[in-house]
Amino acid sequence: MAIFGSLAAKLQETFAKLRNKGKLTEDDINTAMREIRLSLLEADVNFKVVKSFISSVKERALGAEVLESLTPGQQVVKIVNEEMIELLGSSESKIRIASKPPTVIMLCGLQGAGKTTTVGKLGNHFKSQGRRPLLAACDLQRPAAIKQLQVVGESVDLPVFAKTVDSSPLEVAKESLEHAKKNGNDILILDTAGRLHVDEDLMQELCDIKEALDPDEILLVVDAMTGQDAVNVAAAFHESLELSGLILTKLDGDARGGAALSVKSVTGVPIKFVGMGEKNDALEVFYPDRMASRILGMGDVLTLIEKAQTAYDEKQAKEMEERILSSEFSLEDFYEQMQSMKKMGSIQELVGMLPGVGINKALKNVEIDEDQMKRTEAIIQSMTPEERRNQSILNGSRKKRIAAGSGTSVQEINKLLKQFEQTKKMMKQLGGMAKRQSKRGGGFTGFPGF
Repeated sequence: MAIFGSLAAKLQETFAKLRNKGKLTEDDINTAMREIRLSLLEADVNFKVVKSFISSVKERALGAEVLESLTPGQQVVKIVNEEMIELLGSSESKIRIASKPPTVIMLCGLQGAGKTTTVGKLGNHFKSQGRRPLLAACDLQRPAAIKQLQVVGESVDLPVFAKTVDSSPLEVAKESLEHAKKNGNDILILDTAGRLHVDEDLMQELCDIKEALDPDEILLVVDAMTGQDAVNVAAAFHESLELSGLILTKLDGDARGGAALSVKSVTGVPIKFVGMGEKNDALEVFYPDRMASRILGMGDVLTLIEKAQTAYDEKQAKEMEERILSSEFSLEDFYEQMQSMKKMGSIQELVGMLPGVGINKALKNVEIDEDQMKRTEAIIQSMTPEERRNQSILNGSRKKRIAAGSGTSVQEINKLLKQFEQTKKMMKQLGGMAKRQSKRGGGFTGFPGF
């Protein structure tokens, strides 16, 4: 299920009805507002937030800019989009970087929210920017918490500062700061203890660390799938710690989206990152405008481009483009492209970022067969390098060997080879058209991510 899937589908159905009308009456607006209100409440959005949101949208929708417009349906969508951006936090809320390193970031949260794995993802995020993070194991409450952070640190190739459980969390925090200063670590991320629920002992421990280290950021990690519970937890932590930001984990598994749409309005604390999967790079900077666009079926092309830029090397993309145009594109090249695409996320997630997919029924109902991609991958992996580069040598006996090695059939291999040849011809034709356009001044952008 895509993020905000059920909410997005219902909102887009409402907008489709509005777009189908030439002019809108006050009754049309009222009907649409009722449908949007119900959609938000079903998505577990805080009822006070829903009431305020509907009031703002309705007031603007009944104004002259909509009722007298030539495209009133589109005007309503525009208003809902702008109000939803405001609800989610207006603009990106960046991490405060200290003028004198290290920047101290304290992560807190309840058990089960994914705090320790988020520490690793956040460290990996800063590492990709050329910084030198240090992770500190300040959770001495939960058994094996130190070991878990050390395993997470190894997975992202980052150092972990840890001491025995005989130490206090405050001592570990203080000593980790000195260690960071001595070893040139410009980011210090503290993994603090969690509890099953908010209690006085936990808050006192966190307040002591806050007072001693004066962190540049205090970020609360909350599980988006817990809906309004996440909002209540955020309010409780904020009251004691004055949070500077939130990290919503498991947003990729949250089809409703109530926490994301409520938490900023209820607590006043901005969402800074969202967890979008289990991989170490599955932590995304939160952009309210991009998220609103995805909810309303307008796509998220900027995030898609950023993912492509991360996954594809510009020089490799240029070389790939030249091979496509000269008919040298092979199954080996195709396999490389598949591996690069996997870095960007699931195909379903990427398709969801394309504008119009959410409101186009033909596209929305297309099932992406990830298992078929795995079978294709297995077939190519079972080939020799020579067979990948020159599929014309694939005779009957070779195909039988490949089928046995990949757990597929000769028919599936033949089907893949036929589709690949058709794709090569199509890509060459598209490339020729693009080159001719380039000579006329249109520009040729290449094939990143074929």
